[in-house]
Amino acid sequence: MTRLLIATRNRHKVEEIAAILGDKLRYLTLSDTPGAPEVIEDADSFASNATKKAVELAEWLSQTRNTVSQFRNEEVFVLADDSGLEVDALNGEPGVHSARFAALDAGTSGNSSTAANNAKLLRLMQNVPSGKRSARFRCVLALTPLTFQGAELSSPVSLADEPEMRTRLFEGVCEGRIEFEPRGLGGFGYDPLFVPAGYEQTLAELGEGIKNGISHRARALEQARLALRV
Repeated sequence: MTRLLIATRNRHKVEEIAAILGDKLRYLTLSDTPGAPEVIEDADSFASNATKKAVELAEWLSQTRNTVSQFRNEEVFVLADDSGLEVDALNGEPGVHSARFAALDAGTSGNSSTAANNAKLLRLMQNVPSGKRSARFRCVLALTPLTFQGAELSSPVSLADEPEMRTRLFEGVCEGRIEFEPRGLGGFGYDPLFVPAGYEQTLAELGEGIKNGISHRARALEQARLALRV
């Protein structure tokens, strides 16, 4: 049995990941692991933020005393992602700040609401013509494996002394453009404003079936699925 701890409390993200990776894995999220550390995503790249989350959570999990009895006979991986929207007319912004794009204006550290982020993006893009509204969603996944040795409660260790050396990265990109107004009720985040290349509908209009085949996260997850052999 392979168990995957997904480093998020975002229900939409968990559902998307589980739909793509399938039912051969057993899933946990941060909501299932009380006491898990809140990892500060302060790096300047998606890869660094994803790696930081996966490694810190893997190290915490390997030192949690009840994990030996709970996971001793299973393969355990931590899957963390960092993803966001890169808009060419905004020099790649919001990028790693995608979840807190609007909050940056107030100088706060937490994430902003989807409505606030989308409103800020539309405001900054209001004078950008249709031919120059190119953008992309980018996702980087970090997959860190754990193992547990022996039956003593003090014995769990990660597969290597430095879990970062065992972490594998997978990247996916979805090219497209930014619309002039939101369309569609599906998806989350910037989906109502983003039209993927080759389509006329936004990600929020296309539905989960299509989105899970073409999204940035789907493309990164397909690589991770092969690594997990599921």
